[in-house]
Amino acid sequence: MRIGLVCPYSFDVPGGVQTHVLDLARELRARGHRVAVLAPARHADLPDYVTPAGGAFGIPYNGSVARLAFGPRALHRVRRWLRTHRPDVLHLHEPAAPSLSLLALTQADCPVVATFHTSSPAAGNPLLRPLLRRVTTRIAVSATARSTPGMIEIPNGVDATRFATATPLPLPPGAIGFLGRYDEPRKGLPVLLSAARHLLPTHPDLNLVIAGTGDPSALHRAAGPALSARITHLGHIDDPTKARLLRGLDLYCAPNLGGESFGMVLTEAMAAGAPVLASDLTAFREVLGGAGETFPVGDSVALAAKLAALLADPARRARLAAAGRIRVRRYDWTEVAGRIEEVYRSALNAPARQRDVARLAR
Repeated sequence: MRIGLVCPYSFDVPGGVQTHVLDLARELRARGHRVAVLAPARHADLPDYVTPAGGAFGIPYNGSVARLAFGPRALHRVRRWLRTHRPDVLHLHEPAAPSLSLLALTQADCPVVATFHTSSPAAGNPLLRPLLRRVTTRIAVSATARSTPGMIEIPNGVDATRFATATPLPLPPGAIGFLGRYDEPRKGLPVLLSAARHLLPTHPDLNLVIAGTGDPSALHRAAGPALSARITHLGHIDDPTKARLLRGLDLYCAPNLGGESFGMVLTEAMAAGAPVLASDLTAFREVLGGAGETFPVGDSVALAAKLAALLADPARRARLAAAGRIRVRRYDWTEVAGRIEEVYRSALNAPARQRDVARLAR
């Protein structure tokens, strides 16, 4: 099968959707499909089956700043890519975002599968409805990401074996990890910093390991002198280092405040065998399924109490790690890619009436 995958977000910056698209492409290629990927990119080191569509602009979108590509030049590149690869099925990610997926939808002449990674208000925009009727089949990565009835729920995938077999990164004892864009408010790092300051008097050997993009000087100022000395700052890390980091942690903490429809880092942490403590967001509860612990969103005092209890109880952490390894099996690419393949076949075999509706929408 010739499969075209389109990512709206730039591969020049890390992100969950970007990771999902690249991992899905690798898995589909391993299954014998001819896969081509189109995404905004300028500087990223990419596989040869990825066509970089040039630079992108930072645009506020879904509570964050997304790097998107739009305009006549982007449209030209979309058209050229479609003519070159002529996919049997086109798989668009976040088709309501003002970027390449939306542009590809305007040009598609084959069955279209669309994955919605967030429940974005843009998907319900009346101006986009005629375009979105061209989609043959819609996937939501979680119940939280569903924006319309009739969506098929298929979660984001994770290469569980890669995380489970990574060599643990040497870290200080009792290492608590945070991974993400730490200067983005919704990621909730200030909640973790506040909780850690609560713990310092009774846990002077506390260690925070923080990886991701942001201003390290601002991070250390926000932490304060005492806690700053207990922070290991790794900055931006590549995928192999991320796997090693998660394997080496005693505890992974996700203090996010909102705007999450899944939680890929939770599946990665579970695959690596790291016990997970996360804020009590609906999407996080869905992903964890009881295989991790939660605390009230934004409550640093409650987080401090949970951290203290887990750091003092290695057996409890081991039970969480074991539960996470079992839970993550449902998110492994061997399971998830098979379900997506079924969607592709279904879209290719969609009744003529359904295809006529999509054609009329053009």
